[in-house]
Amino acid sequence: MNKILGKRMASWMLLAGVAALAGCAGLTGGGPPATASTPVYRCEQGLQFTVRFVNDTAVLKGARGDDVLLRDAGGQGAQTVYSNPRLRAEFGMGAGGREAALQYLQPPPLVARCVRD
Repeated sequence: MNKILGKRMASWMLLAGVAALAGCAGLTGGGPPATASTPVYRCEQGLQFTVRFVNDTAVLKGARGDDVLLRDAGGQGAQTVYSNPRLRAEFGMGAGGREAALQYLQPPPLVARCVRD
């Protein structure tokens, strides 16, 4: 039981560290408008978010808050998967690789298909 708690605590500490580093780099602050390096995705249910990919993380800013996601195993072909305890995101979907899927795991749960502008 202590090993499981230790692993969870280590995961949370890693996420906190990544979020702090992203903040220092200006990735999670007000920041500039979206550019080629921060594409805008528009989703079902009126959701919209920007994403920055930094090393093995994806930093999402959107209506449901900011999230730092770590690269996960999974995806097929050019698809990449990122997740944290609250959100799972798949990028590079669709024929042109411009689609994404968000799955919010925390209440209220939500699944949304998205397209990059």
